[in-house]
Amino acid sequence: MDEKLTDKLRKLSQQYAFSSIQMHEAVARKASLSGTDHKYLGFLIEKGQMTAGELSVLTGLTTGAVTGLIDRFEKRNLVKRKFANEDRRKVLIEPNTENIMALLVPLYAEFRNKTEILLSSFSEEERKTLETYFQSAIEIMNDSAKNINSNL
Repeated sequence: MDEKLTDKLRKLSQQYAFSSIQMHEAVARKASLSGTDHKYLGFLIEKGQMTAGELSVLTGLTTGAVTGLIDRFEKRNLVKRKFANEDRRKVLIEPNTENIMALLVPLYAEFRNKTEILLSSFSEEERKTLETYFQSAIEIMNDSAKNINSNL
């Protein structure tokens, strides 16, 4: 494997990650959210209804911090707390997907449009390569995070 190309790709990946953080922070500010709160809304949309404990494990936040997070979201009608049918002691956090999407989708419109144009400039084979790369890179990151967390 070409070391120069590998180094260049590694640096581009880091720049992409940094740019992603900057973009998401800008979106969060425009939505009157903190950057981390914005990303945690993404977890809730992706994973759906969950307990505060599950959200704590997913985010790495303490249960106290998750309670504050849920309180902030609930005040903005982005989530609601509800009791589990099978165990009324268990509280579920349910994302209000409609309100979350109404808040965030307009802020991503230009980005999504430009991304679609960019992706359409690649051949089907190149898009499959990108898909394979991202799926594998996500698995590597998730495994690395689990390993790091298990060593804490």
